[in-house]
This record gives sequence, structure tokens and C-alpha cells, in this order.
Amino acid sequence: MTLMSENVVADTRERILAVAARLFREIGYQKTTVADIAKLLRMSPANVYRFFDSKKSIHKGVARGLMGEVEDAAQAIAAQCVPAAAKLRELMTAIHRINCERYVGDSKLHEMVEVAMEESWDVCVVHMQRVTETIAAVIAEGAASGEFEVHDVPQAAMCACTAMTRFFHPQMIAQCASKPGPSIDQMIDFVLAGLMPRRATGQGLY
Repeated sequence: MTLMSENVVADTRERILAVAARLFREIGYQKTTVADIAKLLRMSPANVYRFFDSKKSIHKGVARGLMGEVEDAAQAIAAQCVPAAAKLRELMTAIHRINCERYVGDSKLHEMVEVAMEESWDVCVVHMQRVTETIAAVIAEGAASGEFEVHDVPQAAMCACTAMTRFFHPQMIAQCASKPGPSIDQMIDFVLAGLMPRRATGQGLY
């Protein structure tokens, strides 16, 4: 395959995903058909299937793109030259804010997330792995500077993400919105407290 044809394929795939994302937002994932996507692109459904073998594949591509934007935002915060605790607070708050804005207030996108959980779980697993790795990098930075006292960075990152599930997971954000529980700032305070040095005992939590 020539470089030109590779570029054409990549461009066409991106156009298909962009139109699909637009339709998923406007009329919902379940109601959107490949024929609807093809019509807006002025191509035949058969041509769409040259680039994606199913509607599910298109859905996975759209979901991966949306989740990638969250990962990019988290990584940009992780790259800032600020103390690790402040960085971790901003990173966790940003993930929560983006997911709230994108999914909780938009019933059509929320539907797409529910389908992703049911049909494209591997996409969600990859997303959480990348978020956890970004959080681990910040924790490792804090441990190296002495700001945190952590003996097992990967475990600490997994514990931190598990503690924040209520604020990271789109479905749980929606389901827990009106239920009693700690605020996101209180939960982040709790996570940070577990990472701080235990000067009295010389033992960190993780």
C-alpha cells in the first residue's frame, strides 16, 4: 500500500468516525444505522464496510477517540511542572469534570457509554489502563521527590483509581449524583493522605 493510499484510508476512517459520533449524539447509538452514516458521507453502506466491518467497530472507534481525549487531557496535566499532589488533584478533577460534561448531561452519549460497557469492554479496559499509568507516573514523580512515601507505585495507582471510581466511571457518576457520599475534593484529600509520608512510623500506606 502506498503512502498516499494509506493517508486516504486514514482520512476516510476519520471522516466516518466523525459523522458517526455526530449521529450518535443527535439520534442515539441504537437508532443510528450504517446506512445513515453512509448517507451523510455521500457513499454507499458497502463502501463504509470497506473501512469498518460492522457498526460495532465504528462504535469502538468513536469510543476510543472520546476516551483518548480524556487520556490526552490527563497526560497534559501530568506533564506540568508543579508539585505532584497539586498535579494529581488537578488530573483527577479534570477526568471527573470531562466525564460529567460529556456523558452525564448528554443522554445520547451516555447511551453510547452503556453500550461500550456491554459490547466493547476491551476499549474501556485499555482506557482505564492508560489513565492508571498516567496517575502512576505522577505518584512515581512524587515518590522520587519525597513528596509521597510509596513503596509500590503500580499498586498505589490502582488503589487511587479504585477509590475514584465513583467520580471517574460515567455510569456511576450518574447513578451516585443524588446519593450521599463524599465530595470529589474530600475523596481526593483521602487519596492524597494515603500517599503522604508517615513520619511517625516511617511507613507509607502503599
